Amino acid sequence: MPQFQPVRGTHDLIGEAWRRHDHVVATARAVAKLYGFEPWATPLFEETAIFARTLGETSDVVTKEMYTFADRGGDSVTLRPEGTAGICRALVSNGLTQTLPQKVFYSGPMFRYERPQKGRQRQFHQIGLELIGPSEPLADAEVIACGWQILTALGIGAECILELNTLGDKASRDAWRTALITYFSARSGELSEESRNRLQRNPLRILDSKDAADRAAVAEAPMIAGFLTPEAAAFYDGVRENLTRFGVPFRENPRIVRGLDYYSHTAFEFVTTALGSQGTVLAGGRYDGLVEEMGGPSTPAVGWAAGIERLSMLLAEPPVSVGPVAVVPMGEAAEAACISILQSLRQAGISAEMAYRGNFRRRLDRANKTGAPFAVIIGEAELAAGVAQVKNLASGEQSAVAFAELPTHLS
Repeated sequence: MPQFQPVRGTHDLIGEAWRRHDHVVATARAVAKLYGFEPWATPLFEETAIFARTLGETSDVVTKEMYTFADRGGDSVTLRPEGTAGICRALVSNGLTQTLPQKVFYSGPMFRYERPQKGRQRQFHQIGLELIGPSEPLADAEVIACGWQILTALGIGAECILELNTLGDKASRDAWRTALITYFSARSGELSEESRNRLQRNPLRILDSKDAADRAAVAEAPMIAGFLTPEAAAFYDGVRENLTRFGVPFRENPRIVRGLDYYSHTAFEFVTTALGSQGTVLAGGRYDGLVEEMGGPSTPAVGWAAGIERLSMLLAEPPVSVGPVAVVPMGEAAEAACISILQSLRQAGISAEMAYRGNFRRRLDRANKTGAPFAVIIGEAELAAGVAQVKNLASGEQSAVAFAELPTHLS
């Protein structure tokens, strides 16, 4: 028989891996709720056009990394490579553009065909926030502050630093784009082939190039600060002032860019060196034109996404696994009675289980291996008296508890 393995670029979440993953999602959801964000869930696949339009027809994600296929009806569908496009599509298709603001939290798997590496898989998982409707800089700061509080709640805030930039408004970017084309055209011979192809179409993407040949030219390229309109400069001031009020430390990084036209104003990343070379663990920005790309009205929005795999790796210790209360019968008569005790505990919200076979010692050994906090031991004498021996498996202390009082005692 063949020994089947996970498909390359995928991984199983079992034991400690699942506990880390679940802890990240549960912590993020709880913090997001404090800020008023509500969970949404969108389909794992969408019409291909949704991602082609929002990520850019010529982007690496669209041209090289998307899992796209024709379904049995001949329609082109794509496994979602990111979460924001689906959220914006859901906003429009569910008629929610008239009930703004919408504050959305999401989590789940995403899919990109790329070279698997540490913390990056072909099926990976993200958490994310989207704040749709407000156009004020306070909204940007609040979204970032929520991300910062999530990182802090996970115990990894000290290992991450917020890097911040502005992309200005459309007038700012148009002037900057013209300056970049002039600058890079004069140095086109120094650029990689990919950056030369981007020169006229999308020069901002050259600034984000990882190619060593491009980095020297990029280092001296004009930055947007010199092209900001007064309105754009005031917006950026507002974001920085509110971040300070929220108590979120940051440093400015003028090299953070987003290449698509619907991005504007704030762009940011939380980065860390705890995973080796500097890596991004949470990133986002303002995307005031994306809802309109989905066929909705012009709607401001800001949000971020974070990779659960990377966040899980940063956790110092895996969350503690507490096993269910172990119900341990001694003899067939006790086993029959223990079934109703099991159900009374479960109905009271207490996790409990009983081993299917084995003598008393084996069942108690299993309880210790599963991390059970207590063992409820019942034999003939306990049945006759209507009490159970409740043993604290950590301290060894034991006491007699009436059957009817077990749920209250163990809770």
